[in-house]
Amino acid sequence: MTLPEVADRLEVSISKVHQMIREGQVLAVPRDGVRRIPAELVANRTVLKHLPGILTLLRDAGYDDEEVLGWLYESDDTLPGTPAAALGGDRAREVKRRAQALGF
Repeated sequence: MTLPEVADRLEVSISKVHQMIREGQVLAVPRDGVRRIPAELVANRTVLKHLPGILTLLRDAGYDDEEVLGWLYESDDTLPGTPAAALGGDRAREVKRRAQALGF
């Protein structure tokens, strides 16, 4: 989703979306010259509950935004699906545990 689309979904201003990106609450990566936020990370008019913590853990482990995105969307049969998909369900704590383990 583009940043204006995210602002519409969250019912906040575009400046608030920029602030959320700066503060590490959500991840935005450039695609075709436009910064985008994966739609799955913004659900039900809010950012997924555990996403800011996961982003902090992965960045502290040395991941850049592209690597964070790759990790979130890498298929994992043990979750099942991807870590990003699991964040929206009952496996969020497991995703957080795995992100913590990357720091060691």
